[in-house]
Amino acid sequence: MDNYVGWFVVGFGLVIAELLTGTFYLLVIAVAFGAAGIAALLGAPMVAQLATAAAFSLGGTLWLRSSRFGRRLHDRATSDHVQNMDVGQTLRVEQWNPNRTARASYRGATWDVELVPGEEPVGGEFVIREIHANRLIVAPKR
Repeated sequence: MDNYVGWFVVGFGLVIAELLTGTFYLLVIAVAFGAAGIAALLGAPMVAQLATAAAFSLGGTLWLRSSRFGRRLHDRATSDHVQNMDVGQTLRVEQWNPNRTARASYRGATWDVELVPGEEPVGGEFVIREIHANRLIVAPKR
């Protein structure tokens, strides 16, 4: 079997795996394997084929991370109101501790609450901005 056939077969397998998982990174690597297959088809030595695959993989990965698809993967689920339905909800905090934390009742349970930096720790209504483990990160309701 010629080298280019191997590159194309593995690249096609990666495209199938990408369709099953939905990660664009596998698609980038599949394209890199296709580029290495084209290099093999043109008669490049194995070292050049590997360098082509590596260069396309690295370049494609860097491009993907800077694109809107890569940024979406880096969004924090702790502050995403679609994944965390508690984000954006309000609660009442009566008294803050000196370390900017408090205990507050929310959804029938008592939660640890932390105030976002830069806000004054006074009692009142607060909006949940993020959730870190079992701690609600809140900001004053405006």
